[in-house]
Amino acid sequence: MDIVDISIIAIYIFITLFIGIWVSKKASKGLESYFLGGNSIKWYFLGLSNGSGMFDVSGTAWMVGILFLYGAKSFMFMWLWPVWNQIFIMMFLAVWIRRSNVMTGSEWILTRFGDDKAGRASHIIVAIFAIISAIGFIAYFFEGVGKFMTIILPWELTFMVGDSILLTSAQSYASIIILLTTIYTIKGGMYSVVATEVLQYGIMVIAGILVAGYTFFAISDVEINAIITDEWKSIFFGWELVEHWQGDYKAFNDLIDSGTYKMIGALIGMSLFKGFFASIAGPVPGFDMQRILSTKTTKEAAYMSGFTGLILYAPRYLLIASIVVIAIVALGPEYAANGNLSHNELELLLAKVINFQVPIGIKGLLLAGLLAAFMSTFSAFVNAGPAYIVNDIYKKYFKPKEKSEHYIKVSYIASFLVVGLGVFMGFFADSINSLTLWITSSLFGGYVAANFLKWIWWRFNGWGYFWGMLAGLIIATIQFVLEQNKANLMEGSFFYELISIPAIYLFPIIFGFSMLGSFLGTFLTKPTDMDTLKSFYKNVRPWGWWKPVFSELKKEDEIIESNNDFWFDMMNVLVGVIWQSSMILLPIFFIFRDYSKSGITLIVFIITSTILKFTWLDKVRQIPN
Repeated sequence: MDIVDISIIAIYIFITLFIGIWVSKKASKGLESYFLGGNSIKWYFLGLSNGSGMFDVSGTAWMVGILFLYGAKSFMFMWLWPVWNQIFIMMFLAVWIRRSNVMTGSEWILTRFGDDKAGRASHIIVAIFAIISAIGFIAYFFEGVGKFMTIILPWELTFMVGDSILLTSAQSYASIIILLTTIYTIKGGMYSVVATEVLQYGIMVIAGILVAGYTFFAISDVEINAIITDEWKSIFFGWELVEHWQGDYKAFNDLIDSGTYKMIGALIGMSLFKGFFASIAGPVPGFDMQRILSTKTTKEAAYMSGFTGLILYAPRYLLIASIVVIAIVALGPEYAANGNLSHNELELLLAKVINFQVPIGIKGLLLAGLLAAFMSTFSAFVNAGPAYIVNDIYKKYFKPKEKSEHYIKVSYIASFLVVGLGVFMGFFADSINSLTLWITSSLFGGYVAANFLKWIWWRFNGWGYFWGMLAGLIIATIQFVLEQNKANLMEGSFFYELISIPAIYLFPIIFGFSMLGSFLGTFLTKPTDMDTLKSFYKNVRPWGWWKPVFSELKKEDEIIESNNDFWFDMMNVLVGVIWQSSMILLPIFFIFRDYSKSGITLIVFIITSTILKFTWLDKVRQIPN
């Protein structure tokens, strides 16, 4: 590390801490100020903050690895999350969610199921899920940033007790960065998170542009085309992946054959199945939900969600594609000659490229940008998770009438607790990929069924929601425990074979158990109170099976109309997914100098943007404030 690069990183950390602490005084007015910014933050700042929060180091390292090995069609592996849930939110869910005027996702649940025993059961279970998912994501970030910083920074920070390792160097680096981020996040709440994330987004964009410029200056078209095949640049696929690599690089095909994504047809099919239900279920109760609830109006909630997609994907993939170009040309020949490329090694490509291939100055800015990516995502979860502990558990069930100062102090304690548990879990994670698959497939699998049904079916009640969520969480937890103890299972046993199945293919099992719990809990208990259902439907106006509730409302208000926009919304979603995909593929094709595909992708982006102007933007403008 040159002194120039170290100075850039040090200045970035100082400015971030200064801004985070400087704006923190605004958060002391109460819980709404602390967790929602008092619903006073501009929607475009919230959109920048939301986009910045999704620009994380662990995810970026994972995307660099899969783009390197699998080529352009790997953009569809992002559907494992699924990334296009943001399109569903943009088109209709943001409006539905923001109309509630509440503070957290679990508090929102009470508007759907009421505040009786069934409603409170649903309220508690979604708060528990929110806390568990926040802890899981913190563990995911801990694992990723530790690996990244160990390769980048020159100092050995391993701590020993006798002959035993107390902390590895990766764990020490991760702990230090997490501590710094936690300080300003806890101090300033949503105000500090948004202020620092807007700064961090700007740094990430500048870093991406600089690295992209460097690749065009340092690497020629001839060097790229000598290695990359047409199949690598193709987005089309069959049931299985065919050979992407030729000549000296054929050994990379063996790594593809041994990986989770070889059966790409089944993978994408399962991702589509899961993604549709997961997207309609809505955002998990985390930072994305908090940004929606933080907007001033329902109209601004829709604007913010659309703006998030617009500003996130192109800059992020500009950086990712640039790193991959450098990795293929500079490191690819060495990996091909030595035959030492592995799935774990793919996760380290990002750090190795920055450490050995990027020039002084750009390296410092890029490191500051990636550090910003980590800090922004981490701070978003540290702000979101404790909101459920304080507002939805502590305040509601233990201390409902304390002063604002008391709740903010409890928020500090809750934040440290969530961070501590996430770091503890991170110590036992095998890899970024294992945490990615557990969070996206197992943990979220338990969330999907109950949260899908809550929108579309009037008869679904609080007990159905509780047992559906609980069944999913239990199965997800069993899956995680077995995965972490796979080495202790007897090879060939039922549990060993079960846990050897890739996590994405276990999604239907988790979904099925959760759906069973939802139906049993619903049909074995009485329906939700009709007054609660009428209030919810009149306020939110979702589409689905709401005829009995609509009929009751029609008796009282002849003007009210049912929501028949399902097919219109689904058409917008389809256009939106293509729109989003074009923003991912455009920088990939451009950086890899495939100008004909870049031009086609740009035309697709312009056409879909024009369609959405008339079918989405104009419609949002008509929403009353």
